[in-house]
Amino acid sequence: MIEISGVSKWYGAVKVLDDCTTSVAKGEVVVVCGPSGSGKSTLIKCVNALEPFSQGSITVKGTSINDPATDLPKLRAHVGMVFQHFELFPHMSILDNLCLAPVKVLGRSQDAARAKGLALLERVGLAAHAGKFPAQMSGGQQQRVAIARALAMDPVCMLFDEPTSALDPEMIGEVLDVMVELAREGMTMMVVTHEMGFARTVADRVVFMDRGRIVEDGPKESFFAHPATERAQQFLARILRH
Repeated sequence: MIEISGVSKWYGAVKVLDDCTTSVAKGEVVVVCGPSGSGKSTLIKCVNALEPFSQGSITVKGTSINDPATDLPKLRAHVGMVFQHFELFPHMSILDNLCLAPVKVLGRSQDAARAKGLALLERVGLAAHAGKFPAQMSGGQQQRVAIARALAMDPVCMLFDEPTSALDPEMIGEVLDVMVELAREGMTMMVVTHEMGFARTVADRVVFMDRGRIVEDGPKESFFAHPATERAQQFLARILRH
């Protein structure tokens, strides 16, 4: 579903991605982890061209991200993205937030978009809040709305960029529960997160990054039981200490 091959990126003289190669198969859940500043978020944003990259190639379902002929808005319409901050339109109701893109981008009728939006709000446990505005909801609820909004576009895969890092600890679980359910339903997912419990429960593979490079890429069992590099061992020792 996603092929990343030899991707590097510079900000001026600073190399933020260094020859990154990995892939995500259809139905696979890949967790990308590593210390702050390791390039995790930059890499995942390159997958739907929110960040340009300097060399290498990325394809999503056979479509090349860096081909000038690629219709990027059309591609992004089918690659769901959930950000660290919810990015909901504050002046629109929750249901209208879900309906806007399907109507404007996919050409769906207003009635069809509302019906699907209500079904998705039911799926993430928020059907009773359809008429509210984002400011009337908790952070965890807003992030679940953001997931439902991404699903409203019928994505072929979902990208998550630290979706729980802006949330209070009590709200993290409600968002992760929705993500776990998505994974069990077979959604292809690439997830940047520090939630190692989620990685242990749901991930098929773990990609560990440090200083812009992919240092390890393998099954979650081997990553947690026997990390191959000293850097990954240090990272896990710190993050799993408590």
